[in-house]
Amino acid sequence: MFVDASALLAVLLKEPDGKRFSRAMESADSLFTSPIAVFEIVCAIMRVRTCSRREAQHAADRALHVAGIATVPITREIGELALEAFEKYGKGSGYKAQLNMGDCFAYACAKSLGLALLYKGNDFAATDLA
Repeated sequence: MFVDASALLAVLLKEPDGKRFSRAMESADSLFTSPIAVFEIVCAIMRVRTCSRREAQHAADRALHVAGIATVPITREIGELALEAFEKYGKGSGYKAQLNMGDCFAYACAKSLGLALLYKGNDFAATDLA
């Protein structure tokens, strides 16, 4: 399963639906995320907790370690799939999904690896990964 930043943040920030995402991750055979999702997670933690990058990075790294989430490299193939996702589902495409850059890369990683995508929100529900 590929874990989007939104899902891990729901757990880390103890959002009301965080437990649902925790259970989904616990039931998965393997968990992956990307450096772009980690970037989004660290930035969100810094913003919400008003803490330093170092503190936010530590919290993110700890959460990834505890959950057993591996980070996949962003390859050229994933970059191409992200561009295809933007063309089809990206902001300004006119399509319902309106994916941003981070979303396009989460989509591309999940698609490239043939994994289910764990996410929060409605954007991915309007893609072929739903």
